[in-house]
Amino acid sequence: MSTTYESRYASSPEAVKQYDTTQLRDEFLIESPMEPGKIKLTYSHYDRYIAGGAVPVEPLKLETIDPLKASYFLERREMGIINVGAAGTVVVDGTSYELAHKDALYIGQGAKDVVFHSAKATEPAMFYINAAPAHQSYPTKKVSLTEANKIELGTMETANHRTVNQMIIGGIVTTCQLQMGMTELKPGSVWNTMPAHVHDRRMEVYYYMDIPQDQAVCHFMGQPQETRHIWMQNHQAVISPPWSIHSGSGTSNYTFIWGMAGENLDYGDMDVAKITDLR
Repeated sequence: MSTTYESRYASSPEAVKQYDTTQLRDEFLIESPMEPGKIKLTYSHYDRYIAGGAVPVEPLKLETIDPLKASYFLERREMGIINVGAAGTVVVDGTSYELAHKDALYIGQGAKDVVFHSAKATEPAMFYINAAPAHQSYPTKKVSLTEANKIELGTMETANHRTVNQMIIGGIVTTCQLQMGMTELKPGSVWNTMPAHVHDRRMEVYYYMDIPQDQAVCHFMGQPQETRHIWMQNHQAVISPPWSIHSGSGTSNYTFIWGMAGENLDYGDMDVAKITDLR
């Protein structure tokens, strides 16, 4: 099988307070979602969210995994994909969608056959995948980076000047609960999602990319008064529980993809944690 998975169970904030570095990384870090010739998935018990990657050297067909107890992967799920590699194509029930670097694709519940292709095997596409439970089928839709809803946030003075590219989100794509987008930090800025926030109504997964060689991002998590950190490398992801902040600071500017699911689709539904209240 080309599709493999691992499961991650939910952890309470009281338990996480006691975790050492190894335990934090084992529970929340998705260390190597991209592996040539494979589809690698992590099944989180936070909102039954799945995150992973597909790197097709040859065509890769998405197969169902045991936790779903489904005859095909999207029988009861919807999926978002952002291509973080070279040009590629996703074929959904016989219809081809060409994705350039940083283009996105939403696939609605009920699509039976999903096959990933690279334009060149020597320069493979890298499809970052998020999937969440769905109760209704909505149309499959491609969203290029130029079609994203762009929001400018932060300032150079506070080292968090960034462009938020809303891609799989209400007003652009109709979904059941999945939302995805990509935030690009400007040169000289290193902080993402600052001031930090939590949203008990949904969980989130961050995927870090465009991190220069020999640089890194320090991802912050935990309750606002009990924060922890995980050092992240290029093309790694991290699970953020609904009770946790999700923020980071890099040794250079970088890009990250955010994906989330939960109780509502209100992008602005968050409880902000004042910078001076963080501990």
